[in-house]
Formats: sequence, C-alpha cells, structure tokens
Amino acid sequence: MTAAATVVLDGGALTRADVVRVAVGAARVELGDDARLRVTAAADLISRLTGTGQPVYGVTTGFGSLESVRIPDDQLSELQVNIVRSHAVGVGEPLAAELVRGMMVLLAASLARGHSGVRPEVITTILTLLNASITPVVPSRGSVGASGDLAPLAHLALVLIGEGVATDAAGERLDGSAALALAGVAPIALGPKEGLALLNGTHLMAAIGVLALTDAERLLAAAEVAAAMSLDALLGSLTPFDDRLHVLRGRPRQRDVASRVRGLLDGSELLASHVGCARVQDAYTLRCIPQVLGAIGEALDYVDRALEPELGAVTDNPLLFVEDEAVLSGGNFHGQPLSLPLDLLTIAVQELAAFSERRIYRLMDGRGGEFSLPAFLIAEPGTRSGLMIAQYMAASLVAEGAVLAHPAGVGSLPTSAGQEDFNSLGATAGLQALQVLALARHVVAVELICAAQGIDLRRPLRTGALLETEHAKVRRYSPPLIDDRSISAEVEALAEAIADGVFG
Repeated sequence: MTAAATVVLDGGALTRADVVRVAVGAARVELGDDARLRVTAAADLISRLTGTGQPVYGVTTGFGSLESVRIPDDQLSELQVNIVRSHAVGVGEPLAAELVRGMMVLLAASLARGHSGVRPEVITTILTLLNASITPVVPSRGSVGASGDLAPLAHLALVLIGEGVATDAAGERLDGSAALALAGVAPIALGPKEGLALLNGTHLMAAIGVLALTDAERLLAAAEVAAAMSLDALLGSLTPFDDRLHVLRGRPRQRDVASRVRGLLDGSELLASHVGCARVQDAYTLRCIPQVLGAIGEALDYVDRALEPELGAVTDNPLLFVEDEAVLSGGNFHGQPLSLPLDLLTIAVQELAAFSERRIYRLMDGRGGEFSLPAFLIAEPGTRSGLMIAQYMAASLVAEGAVLAHPAGVGSLPTSAGQEDFNSLGATAGLQALQVLALARHVVAVELICAAQGIDLRRPLRTGALLETEHAKVRRYSPPLIDDRSISAEVEALAEAIADGVFG
C-alpha cells in the first residue's frame, strides 16, 4: 500500500499509519492503475443505467424522502450539483486541517474501490488538492452521522466544483475556484451519482477516529510515565505490581502496565528508602494503576478493532457491482459502528484524566505523615502557594470532561421527514472525543509537573534510570519550582509534547 513517501490507492485497505502520514505528515497520494480501471468500469455502468429508465436512487431519483421523485435525464447533472450546494449547511469553527485531510484521503480511498460510480478524475482532483496542501474549509458542526457525514463532505465537495472556501499551504483562505487554479486543475463538472458519492460516507467519523486513537495511545503512554513518577515521589509500594498478581487476573494489558512500571522504577533509591515500613497498602490511585490503565488500554484496543474495517470499506449509497450489472441500495453509510467506539474512547480518556487528577491531589496534600511531601510541592508553603492552583485547574478540566463524556450516540433524532429515522451522531461523538483528549492532555501534563517536582523534593535520592530519563524530559518544558510563578505556558508546552508522543 505504501512506498517511500507515497500512499497509493490501489483499492485495498489503508492503514492507520497511512491516514496519519497523509493527514499530518503531508505524504503524497496517488491513484493506482488497477484501481483506475475498476473505477472507470463502475462509471461506465452508471452511464449505461441512466439511459434505461430504471429508477436508481440518487442517480435518477431524488434524495432521502424524495427518493420516489423521478429526475428527467437532462437534469441528472444538475441534481448532483444541487445536492452538494443544498447539503453544505455546516456551522461552527472549521475543522482542523489534519482532520479534513484525513477525511479527504479516506473519501478518495473509498471511491477508488470501484463501487461508487465516479469517474477517475473525481478522485484525482481530491488527490491533487491533497498533494498541493490545499484544504477545504469545513465547518465542524452539522453531521448527524447516518447517511454519512453529509454536511462536512458537502463543504469539501463544494471546493471540487469551484465553489466554497479552502486554505493554501500557508493557511491563507481563498475561494474554491482560486484553490483549484492554484493546484492546476479545473472544477469538476459532476456527472450522475458523483455528487451523492462525494457526500455519502463515514469519512469524517473515521478520520477523527484514526487521529483521536493515535492521540489517545500517546496520552496513555504519558499517563503511565506520570503515574510511575507519582508512585515513586509518594514513596508508594511496588508490591501491587508483582507479576504473580496480574497473571491471576489474565488481562494482558493490565500485566503489561505493571511490567512497564516495574521497569521504570528499577533501581530506584526512593523505592529502597522505605523498604520494611509499617504501611501495608497504598490508595487505589497508586495500588491499582495496572488495573485502571490496563482497562483503558483494553478500551483503546476495541476502538482500534472497530476502526480497522472502516479503512478498507465502501460507505456510500447506492453501491455498484460491475460483474453483476447491479446497483444495490443499502446503509453502509450509517455511522453506528464508529459512534459507539468513539463514545467509548471519550469515556476511557475521561477516566484516565480523572485518575490522574486524584494523584495530583495526593501529591499536593502535605498531610500524610512521614511520607508526606511539602504542601503544594513548594518549600516554605504559606509564603508561597506552589502548585496549589495547578490542581484546581486539573479538577476543572476533569469536571468539564465529565460533561462531555456523555455518550453522543444515545441522542438519536430523526431526519429527512422520517426516512432517516435513527442517526448515529458519530461525528458529534468524535468531536467530543477530541475535546476530552485536549482536556486530558493538560491534566496529565499537570501530573507530570507535580510528580517531577515531588521527585526533586526527595533529592538527593534518585528514581529508576528509565524514570530519570522521563523526568529529564519534563524538565525540558518545566524547570523546578523554587519560587511562585505562572506555569500556564509550561502546561501547554507539556500537553503538546504528550500529543507529539514524547513520553513513554
């Protein structure tokens, strides 16, 4: 599928790495020769069907509840242009460029599988824009995630016909016709089925899923580091991480977390400093790190499994089967297979943030007897407030995330005069996931700062060699706190480092 810096659409499945490379890394994309032949054959079938008088949904009929309205042959192209214009009613702040690029490559890959009936030039125009770093401006709100992501995809399609708005490689806005001219291509004159094929599909939901899951995996890796650092700074016990315990539960993710924490703390002088103490058990946020973070990892594994089929799917409607000269109308565009996993991803990430915040609170407490750190992790608390308000901020983000973690998919509302009577709200679920991810990254960034400060306050004792390396990474973005200062910019910088996969 991939060669060097180019992703070739050959009709097979993309990988998550392919989508990320195009969406974030600006890898080139090309249409393979075999895929071009299959696409052409399906477009030829559409041409044959339009002259037979046979009703074909969205080709010779209207859309949605207008599916019984027969369209005259001389209005078939107008029908396709009109669906693009009429469905481009998104609102709100634009989607991030990487999400739109992800949506574009997933759309092009689905069309390239040869079941949609578009001509090859429709796909190559999308790819030309991608390769020229020209990105349609797509409002973030407006999809109910059932007949695909209709409104977002319509805004994308507007640019293909020389309308709408796009941004160039520098992020400057220009109208659709100017964007196409800059890329060196002409506006597409849509043929039968092509407008509908561009609009039907789960490509926004899938793009969000790919990028959100990548972010969540990086966040989980950073959360493991932060938890291990907090554990050692609080002089916690490593006994609950003994492999014999985790073998008995039979959960590989849980066992892996315990193993990684043991590795991070291997050789820790802090750990050795309280061997034989009277304390029997730590609080859950220390003792149950493998169980909680392992469960979050299991949830992400489920999301990964749910996303994988979508990267090789055809999700518009109706679909063509050239060998049988058949056109079948179905519901592959429905977003439920993505809405549920995206809701679960949001819940899992919210749990991760809440788990992290409780350790932040524990690091600050200053009332734990002989094992306590100075209150609010600052020498001479009172004169100085230290990291007190960092915990406030983390608590506020967790509270906000709890509201956003309400599953979007349980709120289905009917559309299209009841023809589309159960909608997935998958795009809403995805947008909530992205918001909760952003909040959670900042919470874990705060824990990294607080745990690093706790370790510094235990000097000259040192933690494990691997964890000292992670501690040093934190200190690149946030130096030790000696006197009170604003750490807002440091939290932001660490959150970006987490998103970039710096930790773990």
